[in-house]
Amino acid sequence: MNKAITYSLADTVLMKKPHACKVNEWEILRLGADIRLKCMGCGHIVMMPRSKFEHNLKKVLTKANDPVNKKNEFFVPKENIAQPNFNQDNN
Repeated sequence: MNKAITYSLADTVLMKKPHACKVNEWEILRLGADIRLKCMGCGHIVMMPRSKFEHNLKKVLTKANDPVNKKNEFFVPKENIAQPNFNQDNN
């Protein structure tokens, strides 16, 4: 039985292996075929394919805009993450 874990933009997740800075918490900055993550220990940003991300994901620690996240210096609120604007007029 494969239990699907639901995650969304700006969630803080726990991965199977820690980053080189010994912190195992990551913030989701981009969702798509590739997932962009930011280490909550040192601020390093990495991208990985969705399949590898889902394989290495242990659990979602906090959801987006949870007050617990504001204590971390590297946390970026969901409204401050750059979103693409596809509704542009091409005249």
